[in-house]
Amino acid sequence: MTTSPRPWKIPESVLVVIHTSALDVLLIRRADAETDFWQSVTGSKDAADEPLALTAAREVAEETGIQCGEGTALASQLVDWQLRNAYEIYPRWRARYAPGITHNTEHLFGLCVPERITPTLDPREHTDWRWLPYHEAADACFSPSNAEAILLLPEFAR
Repeated sequence: MTTSPRPWKIPESVLVVIHTSALDVLLIRRADAETDFWQSVTGSKDAADEPLALTAAREVAEETGIQCGEGTALASQLVDWQLRNAYEIYPRWRARYAPGITHNTEHLFGLCVPERITPTLDPREHTDWRWLPYHEAADACFSPSNAEAILLLPEFAR
């Protein structure tokens, strides 16, 4: 049996800052990075026409087990911040994209949860998690754009 090649990743993604009303932020550690690569939930669209809110809710569920899609108790807490980052894709991950794709557009979301929830991680993607006050979370992030998003939290938290 042959398997079909993996489809190219779409260079449009979401970053979801999961936080409490006290501005504590959930960070997860990537499994495929050599260093302590702490980040918020991130992920690419599965299809070019996939709505961003659906991408965000799907990625949160896949990476943390937290359900925030349509019809869930947390659906109203998933907020599109109407901000985006355009950045160069790290060379080690460019092979996942079609030839010639070097940049990604990332859309920022926030998800306010009622308390510090214990996430359910997929060990193939993430190996650890922690909750930190937002300033400490920003300092712990590997990605500068993720850190900047976390520092915006006081403006967007409700």
